[in-house]
Parts: sequence; C-alpha cells; structure tokens
Amino acid sequence: MTKVITYGTFDLFHEGHYRLLQRAKALGDYLIVGVTTENYDQARGKLNVVDSLMTRIENVKKTGFADEVIIEESIGQKVSDVKKYKVDIFTVGSDWIGHFDYMAEYCKVVYLERTKDVSSTMLRNQNFKIQRIGIIGTGRITGRFLMESKSVSGVSVQGVYNPHVESAKRFAKKYGIEVYETKERFFENTDVIYVASPHETHYEYVKEALLHDKHVLCEKPFTLQKEQAEELFAIAKERNRILFEGIKTAYCPGFNKLIDIACSGLIGNIRYIDVCFTKLENKNTRELTDTMYGGSFLELGSYCLLPVFKLFGWEYEDVDFESIYGTGKIDLFTKASFKFEKGLATVTCGLGVKSEGRLLIAGTKGYIVVDAPWWKTTYFEVHFEDTTRVEKYSDRFLGDGLRYEISDMLNQINGNNKSEFKLTRKESVAMAGVMEAFLNKEGKG
Repeated sequence: MTKVITYGTFDLFHEGHYRLLQRAKALGDYLIVGVTTENYDQARGKLNVVDSLMTRIENVKKTGFADEVIIEESIGQKVSDVKKYKVDIFTVGSDWIGHFDYMAEYCKVVYLERTKDVSSTMLRNQNFKIQRIGIIGTGRITGRFLMESKSVSGVSVQGVYNPHVESAKRFAKKYGIEVYETKERFFENTDVIYVASPHETHYEYVKEALLHDKHVLCEKPFTLQKEQAEELFAIAKERNRILFEGIKTAYCPGFNKLIDIACSGLIGNIRYIDVCFTKLENKNTRELTDTMYGGSFLELGSYCLLPVFKLFGWEYEDVDFESIYGTGKIDLFTKASFKFEKGLATVTCGLGVKSEGRLLIAGTKGYIVVDAPWWKTTYFEVHFEDTTRVEKYSDRFLGDGLRYEISDMLNQINGNNKSEFKLTRKESVAMAGVMEAFLNKEGKG
C-alpha cells in the first residue's frame, strides 16, 4: 500500500481544493489529509480564515478522497506525521515548490500543479466568495505580492496582464498562473485588480478597472496628481467598489500600535517628526534610469509621508523640496520640509545616498524613536526627560507585510469597514498632491 499525505487550511472549500485532493489521492492507495487548527494558522501568519476547524474537516471528508483526516497543530509536525503513519509520498500544491524539499529525507516529495481557474461554485459557505485577483505589471513587488496572497484566506491570484507579453508569460510560468494578452479577457476573469505597473500608468489602469466594476488595490504612489486621485475615488464611490492604496506599512500591527501610542498623549503634544527611508538601489533599475518618473521621492516618499499625515493631518501650510541629483536629473536624495499648524516635519528619501533611516516623533513630554526599518515596525521606544525611563513596545511583522493590506482590503470587500482609518481617502489624495508638487518643482508636472 502506498500512503500519501497532504496538508492545508481548506477554508472556503473550492474547486482548487477539490482538484488538489483528487490528484493527491491518485498518487497512491491511501490518502491522509492534515487540516490546520486556528491557532496554528495564526502562528504561521494565515489571515482571514472564515470556516471553523470542524467545518473544514467535514468539507474535506465530503470529497470522498481522504481515507483519514488528521489535525495539524504545530510547525515541525509534518516530519513526525510522515514517520508515525509510515508515509511514502508527501504532496502539496506547486505554489509551494522548493519550500518542502527538506521532506525528501523522509519520503518522496511531489508538487502538484496549481489549479489556475478557481471557481466559487463549490463553496460550502455561501456568505463569502473567493476574490479572484488579477495582477497588472511584473516588477519585483508583484512576485512578493503573489507569495503573500497565499497567507490570506479568501483570495486567489488568477493571472497577470502586461502589455509586454513576453514578460507576462515568464511571470505566469514562474508562478503557475494564467497570462492574459488582452485586457478584456483579463477583466472578465477577475474580481480584484492589483496595479503594480510604473507610476505614471496607475491612473489609467485604475480608472479602466473601476469602469469594469472591479475592486482595485494600487501600489504607491496612487496617482501623481491630486485631481486624478479625487476622480478615481469618486468613480469607486459611484460604482460601489473598494479602492485601496497599497502602502503596506499603514496596515501593519506594529505601525498602528506606534500611531496609537503617539496619539495617546504619552509624549505630550507632538511638535516635530523626522522620518527617513533610504536604500542603495542598483543603478540599472527603473528607479534610477527613468528620467521622468524615477528617483527617490516618487519611489519612497509615500512611506515617509504616512506617519506625518497620520499625526499632523494632511492640511500642511507649506512644503519645500531639496534634492541631490544623478544622471538625467534623477533625484538620488530628496528632503521635503513641511510646516503644519501643529508643528514641523522633515521627510528624507534616498536611492543613491545612504542615511540612518529612522523615524523620530518629538513631543512636549518625550519622544518616540523607531530604528530602520521603521516601515516594517516591530519595535520602538519611548524616551523622556528622565533618561532612566524608557518604555519599550513590540509587535509582529509577518513575511513581507503585504498580507496585511490584502487582508484589510478583503475585509472591506466583504463589508467590514473597520480598517478604513488606517489609510483614508483624504490621506491618499493629499499624498498625490505632494507628488504633484514635487514634479512641478522638478519641471516635470
């Protein structure tokens, strides 16, 4: 007898789950299926699980493919299960290729081809629908987005569109998803559009997606003109669609705890914010070769504007930009100085000049300091005049952080608007206005 084992959450049971179990069963004579517990899902960063453990187990049993169902409760259990049940073949979907190669020491490892076209027709829970995501663009962020999406229950990346078809084909092959050569087919087969194309194309792609009645998650900067941002949010409201700007920091637990502490009065009235994000980018990347829309401020400015607008509001009195330039007047380093009614803020971005990269929030009773990478906030300290008094705070930051924005967007699509405060429409519109002001100053508006 050949024994096969596979594992999964199996939430919102759908056709992809069914086919996976069907193919797993065909590998041998006896199939063991491990279903994860709620606590284990939380520990490994799986977000938005809807169905209870018993419901998920029952859905697996109803397929008729599982000869035995077990519960997966902790990391490392897979090895002991293979030994305990004398398993011959360990199998999971192809989107995990390479991740479980270590299991080959204990049994044969088989990665089964991913079901590309996920349908909601087999859902047991009719209150929810698998949201099919389509990606526009094939840059570095899109691969990270796709991998992070696997940690959010209730979404499935269907395919990719890029007018550079060969690039789209390479991306689709790498990640086992569909490639769409026309936008019409792309929109027909998706529910949510993730726009991760070059900055200057965001407005047109987002508008087209909204007019096809799709929800949209757009990478920062959302748009490069304030008026365009206002127009897109108006269209989204008119068509009852969710429109989300993807600044991942805004949705991460540690950053939200930081904002809560800063606003609590613990450090008194906030009077100054100094925020810096720099990294040394390869000189051949788009960011340092695109003379019109490349450079440090358009690439990193949205992150740095986030804590400033969260704490001082979006209605600044004045802003001044100073830059250090490279070839083609691409800003390698930019400092933006803001004046607000409540205080002052300095925003510093760099792709060709390296700095400390911290976030400092100064108040009348103390200050908060977050070391780099503050945009992935896991730890920060509150300091006071009494130097012996230091309060320390921490929180989790899972994976690359994109799972948090995907999760919050899915919640809003499903009618839960409790996360809208994390990045408001007015804040996104104001950020677009700052980008416009910067481009005008550069003579590129």
